[in-house]
Amino acid sequence: MGSYSDDFLRMLRNDIKINRVIGILCLETRYTKDIFRFCCPLCHGFHTATNPDTNLARCFECKINFNPIDLVMAATNRNFIETVEFLKSYVKGPHHGI
Repeated sequence: MGSYSDDFLRMLRNDIKINRVIGILCLETRYTKDIFRFCCPLCHGFHTATNPDTNLARCFECKINFNPIDLVMAATNRNFIETVEFLKSYVKGPHHGI
């Protein structure tokens, strides 16, 4: 624990789908005009969106982009190592995506 390869961290960042992370964290979600919205863990607003192509979530109020690692850290107050260990438990199979 505590030493992770660049490839492993890149896999967590890119392969664990941001919408799945929102579900794992049980963040409140809404659909507005067919757009998926989630409750920002920082400002608690719903002026948010996700982009599956970049695997990022954005809060337009806070003006912050979240990747899966950032989102878990913001929503749970875990540090980086705790967050990586948390996400590691959701990695499945040889291709790692969930």
